[in-house]
Amino acid sequence: MAGRDSDEPKTGARAINIFTELSVSRPVFAAVVFLSLFGSAHAADKELLDVLLSNGAISQQQYDELLESETLTSQDILQDATTPEAESSEADSNDAVDGDDDLLLDGSYESTGFRLQSRDGNWRTELQWRAQLRATTPLDSDPRQLSAFSSGDETTLEARRLRMKIGGHGYQPWLRYYFEVDLQPTRDVDDSSASASSRVIDWRIDIAKWSWGGFRVGQWKIDLNRERVDSSGRQQFVERSIVNRVFTIDRQVGFQLRGRAFNGTRADLRYWAGAFNGEGRGVRNNSDDLMYMGRLQWNFMGRDLSWRQTDVEYTELPTGSLALATMTNTGSCTRWSSSGCGNLDGFESPATAAADQFKTDQTVQEFAFKYRGLSIQQEYHEKTIRDRSDNSKYELTGGYVQAGYFFHHLIPSVPAPLEFAVRYARVDEPNAVNRALENNRRELTLGANWFFNGHNNKITVDLSRLTLDDNLLGLDDSENRLRLQWDVSF
Repeated sequence: MAGRDSDEPKTGARAINIFTELSVSRPVFAAVVFLSLFGSAHAADKELLDVLLSNGAISQQQYDELLESETLTSQDILQDATTPEAESSEADSNDAVDGDDDLLLDGSYESTGFRLQSRDGNWRTELQWRAQLRATTPLDSDPRQLSAFSSGDETTLEARRLRMKIGGHGYQPWLRYYFEVDLQPTRDVDDSSASASSRVIDWRIDIAKWSWGGFRVGQWKIDLNRERVDSSGRQQFVERSIVNRVFTIDRQVGFQLRGRAFNGTRADLRYWAGAFNGEGRGVRNNSDDLMYMGRLQWNFMGRDLSWRQTDVEYTELPTGSLALATMTNTGSCTRWSSSGCGNLDGFESPATAAADQFKTDQTVQEFAFKYRGLSIQQEYHEKTIRDRSDNSKYELTGGYVQAGYFFHHLIPSVPAPLEFAVRYARVDEPNAVNRALENNRRELTLGANWFFNGHNNKITVDLSRLTLDDNLLGLDDSENRLRLQWDVSF
């Protein structure tokens, strides 16, 4: 005992420091170590017992017994300290330190990107990066004038779209949000560098608590027609048809009511109705006129059809829709795009036009169908522009039909990821020089897709025959165009 007694001051000081830290995080374990080392209270300093008592490692009764007894050993205390009740108390303490399990996040990767979600399901964020890399020859865009056919061949390599998408919900699963950033749009050689600046193209909040009705506010591609609303990453061809530039109303700022009725029956209907600035992406309204739109869609097989092209998902049951939509707007725009408000060829630009110069009315009829690798899609558009500066009126019409099929389902030797597709489109629009006359444009495109991971990773190649008839000059011209594209999302 003499050797131990001579070391007690030094040992006691060091033990106090060790057990002070240990007993805060693991009180039961600290008591076990204490009693195993010292055996009885007289083998250690009273200050150590004070630390264990204050942190709940031992009870007041055990504290008193250890001080008074010279024969009490660790076994007498350990049995009480490690009872199920003590273990339960320690577990409860650890849970309190960890916090509420509902606030912990689970991570996963889904088709919409990386997902973080709270365990109660009330909070979720999805993040996805996307790149669309394209090679085109000899024409980069759809020729709208005869001069475009003779301007010289071009071979272009470009990052057509570089996007970041963030979406999810907060507070409740039915309170949803989404925004999308275009990181570096490709520009023409004569454009300023501002044309290639990053920009927020979509932002929206949805209240979607009930299937029969919901509310959306923000900026997004207005739900007029399927071809435009379908993401550029969910297309059947490298790019949308020649119809898109003339008839899209694209992204607008406003609000919309949307819902579904008679779900799952042959009367299954979806509806959209909204009011918007009418000035395009990121622009405030410059008058008291608004753009109004409405769309009614009949899911005639009792099943809703997703807004994406091709049937890479292999739809087991026949699914189709028939839709009618309309739009009216009074303003300075005669066309819209992802860049905002613009003008059709031959019409005054928004920068110089009066705030209420053009009254534009549009209607579209749409059909879509998918079944076991087969996909069919069709639209017919009519657009009327009234120029109030001279009371003139112009009619524009256009439409397309396209179909795709995975022939592997008929011919097993054809690779399963390979899809073949065909599209025909036509646009009749006013001549840029004399609006009383029409230009007629036509497109015939053959395409093929190889899907590595659905639309999230695919290669697309298409070959188009583009034709223009100029009724002012009485001439026509045609050109072939080849495009190759890799579209990948992470």
